[in-house]
Amino acid sequence: QVQLVESGGGLVRPGGSLRLSCVASGFIFSIHAMSWFRQAPGKQREWVATIAPDGSAAPDGSADYLDSVKGRFTISRDDAKKMVFLRMNSLKPEDTAVYYCKPTALGSWGQGTQVTVSS
Repeated sequence: QVQLVESGGGLVRPGGSLRLSCVASGFIFSIHAMSWFRQAPGKQREWVATIAPDGSAAPDGSADYLDSVKGRFTISRDDAKKMVFLRMNSLKPEDTAVYYCKPTALGSWGQGTQVTVSS
């Protein structure tokens, strides 16, 4: 079955950086677009970024981002390792949330990784 294991979260000060990782199994990773979502306390889960199946080699346009994270977050993937990453720079308190990775077309979710941005 589909399994997704996120890691890399933690407590970071405003302006800091984190790199989230997600290891996937149970489906053909290379043919699926992959996305990151997040859910802040008391709020609905929201989409953050998506990378196309060929995102590791495609030109600009293979990835898309929530407006509030554009220029600060970068999604990437390693098909050989079946992993997707989210590099987060210039973090803000409003980025505090549990972050989840997900194959865009499939319904499975992992356990998420907590990101807390606070001074």
